[in-house]
Amino acid sequence: MFIRVGYDITFSLPEPTPMLTALRLHPTLADSLRRPDTLHTEPELPLAEYIDTFGNRCGRLAAPAGRLRLWSEAVVENDGLPDPAHPEAQQHAIEELPSHVVQFLLGSRYCEVDRLLPIAWELFGATPPGWERVQAVCDWVHAHVRFDYLQTHPSKTAYDVFTEQTGVCRDFQHLAITFCRGLNIPARYATGYIPDIGVQIDGPMDFAAWFEVYLGGAWHTFDARNNKPRIGRTLMAIGRDAVDVALTTSFGTALLENFVVIAEQVEHP
Repeated sequence: MFIRVGYDITFSLPEPTPMLTALRLHPTLADSLRRPDTLHTEPELPLAEYIDTFGNRCGRLAAPAGRLRLWSEAVVENDGLPDPAHPEAQQHAIEELPSHVVQFLLGSRYCEVDRLLPIAWELFGATPPGWERVQAVCDWVHAHVRFDYLQTHPSKTAYDVFTEQTGVCRDFQHLAITFCRGLNIPARYATGYIPDIGVQIDGPMDFAAWFEVYLGGAWHTFDARNNKPRIGRTLMAIGRDAVDVALTTSFGTALLENFVVIAEQVEHP
């Protein structure tokens, strides 16, 4: 299966503005690319690329005042299968975890583990540890949080989501991640594309968020927003929470003028 992914984003910049970008596909997809993943800018600007501490492909640019357009269109080959399930995956004792995984047990900007830890154990402490416990977390978040674009804001944390029970896809994942970390299950935030293959979705395409947990010596995909296996999930970046995978970070005012996202199945690369 071939999946076309991309975006066309325009900002209005009142003054010269340095920016960071995390708009490239994840390096683990390099062998799956069938059409190059190239970030274009208008006006054409130098782009310094680097790999961040989480292994994401990032960029730096200095944009002049005026309009800045960022766009890309790539094609990746996908196995066409739904997200795999591994119910046999066991939870690790903390002392058995690899050192680089331990950071995903800790609190972060949007995931206040200390505030939600007792609630996590009250809600899920009686569930079997491992895959079944994570699924119980997803089931609860999916059932108790209502999706609403108008009921979120940039500073909304997992605790806010728990108390308000509304939000967008990133809010669902932040709450699930925080519960998992409180239950001693390493969990990390992921962002990318999910095409509408095999499902009926109303509204325009957007970037998507999900999360991954470390069980049985590997990272596994879960999605508290959709709470069902999806086809064609295409990773861009991973981190502790949404701060680490922001698509763009502007060091100055950047007014969004246009925002289009593409994620669809195509017949040929």
